Amino acid sequence: MKIEKIETWLVDRWLTVRVTCDDGTYGVGEGNFWSYAEASETIAHRLIEDLRCTDPRDLDRIWNQVYRKYSFRSPALTGAMSAIDVALWDIRGKRLQAPVWELLGGKYRDRVRAIPLLGAFGKLEDPASFAAAARKVKTSGYTALKMTPFPKDWGLKTYPDLIRQNTAIVEAVRDEVGWEFDIGVEIHRNMSPSESVVFAQQIEKYLPYFFEDPIAPDSVLSMGDVGRRINLPLAVGERNNTLWEFREYCQQPGVAFLKPDLGLAGGFTHVRKIAAMAESFHIRMAPHHFLGPITTMALVHIAAATPNWDVNEFNPEVGTFKEQIVTNLAGVKDGYFQLPEAPGLGTDIVDAEIGKHPRSPSAGETAIRPDGSTALR
Repeated sequence: MKIEKIETWLVDRWLTVRVTCDDGTYGVGEGNFWSYAEASETIAHRLIEDLRCTDPRDLDRIWNQVYRKYSFRSPALTGAMSAIDVALWDIRGKRLQAPVWELLGGKYRDRVRAIPLLGAFGKLEDPASFAAAARKVKTSGYTALKMTPFPKDWGLKTYPDLIRQNTAIVEAVRDEVGWEFDIGVEIHRNMSPSESVVFAQQIEKYLPYFFEDPIAPDSVLSMGDVGRRINLPLAVGERNNTLWEFREYCQQPGVAFLKPDLGLAGGFTHVRKIAAMAESFHIRMAPHHFLGPITTMALVHIAAATPNWDVNEFNPEVGTFKEQIVTNLAGVKDGYFQLPEAPGLGTDIVDAEIGKHPRSPSAGETAIRPDGSTALR
């Protein structure tokens, strides 16, 4: 069995790939370099020149040969590699007639807790709207949610007003869902280090499950400085993409969760190494993900087999176009993902549908302060 071709589709904000071998066996995957997915697609087409006639079973050799060929650090590259790697694991599962979670070590858990993103449950503008959306999450059977507690036009707020309004949102959500429910708080890099520390101090009494990405991922050491000054579990790494960056995060104070994106940080082959390293530091895994259904399914597999995996974030997919572009969605029951039993990933591309949802890039980070500068620090 040898790799023969790689097909790609730019769907909404992500890259979908299908890797086919010379005997007709194929696998599917997704790359989540969502800001510039076109770059990942270009790389995926270029990589077929290196991967054609390669044995798809040689996962670590393929990963390292691709990553080390030019030694340039690039999320566009790892986004493409992630999609291809997931597809190769899908091929392996089909060849061995086993679900991917079995190949990753077997069941460590029987189901995987889901933590939906609050924005999928309503328009979020003020404490009342955040609380209303949180009510929908809880009544839908989930036991946790993740939110970015910033009011509308947050970039125009003064420092004390922003801290007070953000705090009021967290308070409103906690009051709505009660204490037998977990709330993940994401700062989305919207604050300077000093601002994020003060905000963390204000919401400490509401016991957030984690305090995510308080500052931009420009410096691991700076993130450690924040972790040293707050009393909340720090969650980091959604925009980082290699084992070596995550190793440095593990050595910083306050880091309790790592958040690699399976479609950005190297697929199964690389992320399972990140998870194993984190386990040695007693750090849990709570991966980043808000895009395609293939990655949603892939995350269920690795979560099932990884001891220190904790929760899988996602945007609910039933009733959306994602239901049409794949044969199976990751099943959710009573707030938990159910483990697929089919060989490989347990889902496939629907060719007739996937082309109906072309690339739709995000507008990006556009919050502007009164002086015209970018609000993100």
